[in-house]
Amino acid sequence: MALYVADLRKGMLNGGMSHFQEMMRQQLESSIHSEMEKLLGTTVGAEREACKKDFEGFRNLFHRFLQVKGPSVEWIKIQRPPEDSIQPYDKIAARGLPDGVADSLNKLVVVKLNGGLGTSMGCKGPKSLISVRNENTFLDLTVQQIEHLNKTYNTNVPLVLMNSFNTDEDTKKILQKYTHHRVKIHTFNQSRYPRINKESLLPVSTSLSTTGQNAEGWYPPGHGDIYASFYNSGLLEQLIAEGKEYIFVSNIDNLGATVDLHILNHLVGRHNGKRCEFVMEVTDKTRADVKGGTLIEYEGKLRLLEIAQVPKAHVDEFKSVSKFKIFNTNNLWISLAAIKRLQEQEAMDMEIIVNTKTLDGGQNVIQLETAVGAAIKCFDNAMGINVPRSRFLPVKTTSDLLLVMSNLYSLHAGSLTMSPRREFPTTPHVKLGSSFTKVQEYLTRFESIPDMLELDHLTVSGDVTFGKNVSLKGTVIIIANHGDRIDIPAGSMLENKIVSGNLRILDH
Repeated sequence: MALYVADLRKGMLNGGMSHFQEMMRQQLESSIHSEMEKLLGTTVGAEREACKKDFEGFRNLFHRFLQVKGPSVEWIKIQRPPEDSIQPYDKIAARGLPDGVADSLNKLVVVKLNGGLGTSMGCKGPKSLISVRNENTFLDLTVQQIEHLNKTYNTNVPLVLMNSFNTDEDTKKILQKYTHHRVKIHTFNQSRYPRINKESLLPVSTSLSTTGQNAEGWYPPGHGDIYASFYNSGLLEQLIAEGKEYIFVSNIDNLGATVDLHILNHLVGRHNGKRCEFVMEVTDKTRADVKGGTLIEYEGKLRLLEIAQVPKAHVDEFKSVSKFKIFNTNNLWISLAAIKRLQEQEAMDMEIIVNTKTLDGGQNVIQLETAVGAAIKCFDNAMGINVPRSRFLPVKTTSDLLLVMSNLYSLHAGSLTMSPRREFPTTPHVKLGSSFTKVQEYLTRFESIPDMLELDHLTVSGDVTFGKNVSLKGTVIIIANHGDRIDIPAGSMLENKIVSGNLRILDH
């Protein structure tokens, strides 16, 4: 079977299938259908209906995966987007705000992508429940932001969380504490798809359970699933009935993704007689963002180009900061009516991301995913807005966590803003070594978070701890070699310093 599958994929990628390969494709689809029906047969009632919708979505994705004929873009057809299709934020903000801010806000829904776990930072459970500032979690800060907005403008902007089967239960328990807050909170679950064996292209799971040994058999299929799962949940229809017109979507770990009134005002207005159905916030690339997706014009449409779609011969060109100057922040403003229309017409077309993983037992699997921003080409009058870097403040690692916990940022009503005392608008480059990877261990290494207002670059490697009230300025590199330990004494001021060797503070 493995050889047949390899032959099938080879045929597809070379741009066509032989009669034998077409028969193989049909046989694989039939086998998948049969396996999914078996799994569906173990469910009843509401669970059966939910699984039915999920499985239908998976089968469509799998069908498209088997139909792939070579790269999804031809490099020669890629063009720079027209100037007016990516507007500078300053130009939009310069128009000012009209009197009807509250009216615009009452048409808005804030959606946070909340399907991820904090495993990469050594945490169990939803990433949104990691404490990031003054014991406040990502979720706490998000609720505070929207609560402040509703209080200030006397509006009713709701919060919607797209959970996954990994995060749903824990998130719902925590949501009970917000019952009396001035924010209405809804949740819906993204789909649950089966991981498939890389060799046989058949599901690895024989049970619908997502606990114990069977947990590895299932995965949430990327944030591009938002359109189908939002629509299938019935929540999209409910919000339209309540008079909502737009959603602002962002990752819950991006603390810079707050509701921006200037972008909202631009969205609800008419441009060239038409309303904009999709806005993607982009920002200028730095060397840290070379792999980020960018906006291009392709066959007359604005389109998101991800590194996975780039032919190998052009990867260096794609990473060039001079040619592709912007990248997608995944802060998106989208018309609810347009999502409904595209779902009902089955016209939502997103490139498939093939993600390869190795399970604990060593089995190689693939999971088929899509990205929410890839749907930009399906919407009418779509555009990009080049926003300040401050709107992209994700926390993917403890290095990012150190930045947002430091005095570089001031916290007000759940929002982080760069301290006015910092002379440079850019954030320092921070690289913490493997001893800091897990949040719990990271926290034990700082008696207090250092003063970083004048820091440009920090690299820390090895067994290093920081005492209270340490100040870091300029470029600081601290390296404890294997077997050594460095304790930075309380009250130290390190400016343009390299510290290495062994430095033990025995009497704290």
